[in-house]
Amino acid sequence: MRIVNRVIKKYKMEDVVEGLKLVRSKIITASAKRDPEYAYFEPRLVAVSKIKPPELIVAAYEAGQRHFGENYVNELKDKAYDLSITEKCKDIRWHFIGHLQKNKVNKIISIPNLYIIETVDSKSIANALNNAYSKICDDNSKLKIMVQVNTSKEEAKNGCKVEELSELVEYILNTCNQLEFTGIMTIGAYGYDVSNGPNPDFLRLKKCKEDLCKDLCLDKKKVELSMGMSTDYEHAILLGSSNVRVGTAIFGERPKKDGQ
Repeated sequence: MRIVNRVIKKYKMEDVVEGLKLVRSKIITASAKRDPEYAYFEPRLVAVSKIKPPELIVAAYEAGQRHFGENYVNELKDKAYDLSITEKCKDIRWHFIGHLQKNKVNKIISIPNLYIIETVDSKSIANALNNAYSKICDDNSKLKIMVQVNTSKEEAKNGCKVEELSELVEYILNTCNQLEFTGIMTIGAYGYDVSNGPNPDFLRLKKCKEDLCKDLCLDKKKVELSMGMSTDYEHAILLGSSNVRVGTAIFGERPKKDGQ
């Protein structure tokens, strides 16, 4: 049984490396097809590792991946302090991409190698992060954040309303001096068929960026777009995404919940 387990484990780690290579290749190909206006940046790949074990994260890291995304604060904390990751992944950069509750703010900002929180969606969360970070920051560093926008207008989705984006970002820029606003993020509706044309959620986020930069006189080259996942990251890149969040295509399918 031990021999079998080792064989399965080795295969899964190799599979992650191969998946990572394929995704990177597709990102390069998609980037080459973009409109010239996007040539000033290369899309960042965030490997979404939720529910996956630390050894697979290490495998991806050793294959050159640095940015990893997690949806749950407790799981992110467990992985960030896992010995195999702290010893072998010194330069790992964690992206928090799940819904953040106020009672988890202190816990998340204390996590080592936290790179960015992509899901700020209200003034109250921005305030909580700003106040908490000011108590632990001992230099001039700031906490990178993105603002999540509910482009699909689904009640089950988190994110600020499209029409409230400029007001929220202006509030963060003027009031939250410990936060560094870097861009906007969306999840969008699941299962959109790109054969029907450009994803309307991606187009809506692009329009959000245009309006935001116009309203607040921001440099559009300094406002990122985080959109695109395993099923549509290539399409998102063609539409200007600078940050794609890919899980299944790298780590494989996630286990189904009990009862499914």
